[in-house]
Amino acid sequence: MKRRLIYILMLGVFFGSTSCKTTRQINKVIAPKDSVVVKEVNRSAEDSIAVVKGTMSSLLQNHISFNTFNAKIKVEYQDNQGKQPDITAVVRIVRDSAIWISMTASILNIEVYRILVTRDSIILLNKQKKEVQYRSMDYLQEVTQIPFDYKTLEDLLVGNPVFLDTNVISYRKIDNRILMSVAGPFFKHLLTINTEGNLLLHSKLDDVDINRNRTADITYSDFENKNGVNFSTNREITVSEKNKLDIQLNFKQYEFNKELSVFFNVPKNYKRN
Repeated sequence: MKRRLIYILMLGVFFGSTSCKTTRQINKVIAPKDSVVVKEVNRSAEDSIAVVKGTMSSLLQNHISFNTFNAKIKVEYQDNQGKQPDITAVVRIVRDSAIWISMTASILNIEVYRILVTRDSIILLNKQKKEVQYRSMDYLQEVTQIPFDYKTLEDLLVGNPVFLDTNVISYRKIDNRILMSVAGPFFKHLLTINTEGNLLLHSKLDDVDINRNRTADITYSDFENKNGVNFSTNREITVSEKNKLDIQLNFKQYEFNKELSVFFNVPKNYKRN
């Protein structure tokens, strides 16, 4: 159960996409701030670079910047043991400071877990067993075996891309979508982006370690735009290695930049575990 809860914390870390056929290879790297290094230049390559540079720039411009975030999420998930009971998660974030999460068993309407994540620590309350766990941020890395830090977790909860490298190695345009392959130090990342709003719709991450069979994908849908923020209110995530985990997130409520509290109290009678 604790492992599944950590995966729910991850929520949007992985993006999936349909596989593409032969793509045009681009011998270049898109570096931060849109600088482009070209190893081989011809008219076709110049056109390709212009498309990819513009797409990546627009995708980065869609990054959600905020001061606070508050959401209520219906979480459905299924693992190798079958479908698990639904969870209602309330998430509150004060940017660069704290992430507060409450998890309630939907069918019983009973809070089962409460979590506080800061830049260097995690506190997990088991409300049913009256236990508390104190962990460093390294705990997430140990459990998920993914190089998480606080900022990564913050971005994935609000819906920003994570582990998004700017080293684009190939692309293909199909109708109103662009499929773009990106290579990073930890994952190979295949992105599907729409050409109308340059929104990330579907993406796939594969571990660069050939000794592992870890892959994950997520579909972002039902976008809403409130006050200029494009936000996906429905996400479907699949994470697999030795076992497979399917998660569906339905954001029932959400708001940015409202006053909120992340007060976190540990009862004195809770046993430290």
